[in-house]
Amino acid sequence: MKAIITLIFLFTLASPLALAKGEYMTQSAFLTQAFGESVPTRQTLWLRGDLKKEVTDLLGHAYGKIRLHYWQQGSTTSWILEQIGKERPITAGFVVDQQRIVQAHVLVFRESRGWEIKRSAFTQQFEFTELTDDNRLSKHIDGITGATLSVNAMNRMAKLALRLDQEVQLTLAHHQTN
Repeated sequence: MKAIITLIFLFTLASPLALAKGEYMTQSAFLTQAFGESVPTRQTLWLRGDLKKEVTDLLGHAYGKIRLHYWQQGSTTSWILEQIGKERPITAGFVVDQQRIVQAHVLVFRESRGWEIKRSAFTQQFEFTELTDDNRLSKHIDGITGATLSVNAMNRMAKLALRLDQEVQLTLAHHQTN
């Protein structure tokens, strides 16, 4: 009986941590979900000049990379981004079409708290969200008690995905007119 009580106690302690950390979706699975079997070639967007400054202003800090990879098919772009929650990076994928988020997924969560952001009830709030002229999300995203920093990280990544999509679409339109 003592062994059973010990096991129940250990399971209760370990259970939230087991739920918290992990890879929830691979990059390959995310891209297949976004584009089907014909995933486009990975492209690169360099963060330089005005774009780098805009990204810093948008996030409230410098982004940790000088280039970002994305996938594009027509007007649809897909972004895999990282932001720190409390102490560790959260990796999320965003699919943007017509300058609106159409999919958002937590791919990898490394924190011990805040894992609830992986639930579809949370990530679906980002669907059809746009970036306003003052660089805010067009929809209110409900928070999660105990996951404030993870929610904030997702909000920053959503804004970043939308701004980067704008940049790609502007560059594409510029090339088509020349």
